[in-house]
Amino acid sequence: NTTSAAEVSGWLDNGTYHNTLFGFSYKLPFSWVDRTEGMQNSSPDPAKSRVLLAFFEHPPEATAKTVNSAVIIAAESTSSYPGLKAAAQYLGPIGELATQKGFKQVNEPHEFPIDAKSLARADFIKQIAANTMYQSSLVLLSNGFAVSFTFIGGSDDEVNGLIDGLSFGRIKKSGRSPSSP
Repeated sequence: NTTSAAEVSGWLDNGTYHNTLFGFSYKLPFSWVDRTEGMQNSSPDPAKSRVLLAFFEHPPEATAKTVNSAVIIAAESTSSYPGLKAAAQYLGPIGELATQKGFKQVNEPHEFPIDAKSLARADFIKQIAANTMYQSSLVLLSNGFAVSFTFIGGSDDEVNGLIDGLSFGRIKKSGRSPSSP
């Protein structure tokens, strides 16, 4: 019972990413830069691990005096983690990766509800010159995958604002929702 990379991928429509397999959508900030394809190409096995969405406030290669805010959503097969039963357990490997990149974890993994879903959340900070980079990672276990939602910003408020773009519920395949004009 394997899930194809196409089933995992989802689609982008009018500034909103939709994923029916995992039952969520994400409203992207206006004018951000899409780096999904480039990051997907770095995965050795797209059926086991796949970047679903990678958007940045400005191109990652551009120099700026502020934090380059980002939203990165990825799915990894839980078969890579025998014994993984709870989303909070997946925050262990995320925390290890964040620590390797110079981040400090600021709280223990905790439950974080969005709509009708309960996700696990951990928050990290990293000092870069005169700026502090904030990262929050949320995890959902769904359909044999650990789905991670990583939000990076220049303040805690900015990260929480980015998280506000995430919603769970019925995802329609048509391009327009009932609330569209």
